[in-house]
Amino acid sequence: EKLHVDGIGMPVAVLMFAEMAMSCSNFIASRTATVDQSTHVAYNSDGQDFYGYMTHLPAGDHPPGTKREVYEFGTGRYMGFIPEAPHTYNVIGNMNEHLVSIAETTFDGVESLATQPGAVLDYYSLMWIALQRSKTAREAILTMDELTR
Repeated sequence: EKLHVDGIGMPVAVLMFAEMAMSCSNFIASRTATVDQSTHVAYNSDGQDFYGYMTHLPAGDHPPGTKREVYEFGTGRYMGFIPEAPHTYNVIGNMNEHLVSIAETTFDGVESLATQPGAVLDYYSLMWIALQRSKTAREAILTMDELTR
């Protein structure tokens, strides 16, 4: 049966799909979904002039007491600092040297959460710091949970 949209329904449908077309998107195929058992992750961010943007955060060893400065990704505004991990892993884009990858599909967020007293981490910083500190996806989740407490 064909879908028929006319009258006021057409402009509403166009607006709905236009909003979807302006949002971030992911394509993920697990090893059980591919013929050669490879894993594929593709991430597209449609905001803030990200076309061609790639982050590289090199691995490093850090002495006790080292503080990591955090800058808001979208604006470069200094947010504060957090304690640095003793060792951090190499991160390129949204994947680290242990093949832990994070892809997100966000929007600008809930306005009431945009300004929180004492907040230091925006979501990009949270993702990249988790990737720098995690060998597994489970560790990344636990790291993000710990950092947001």
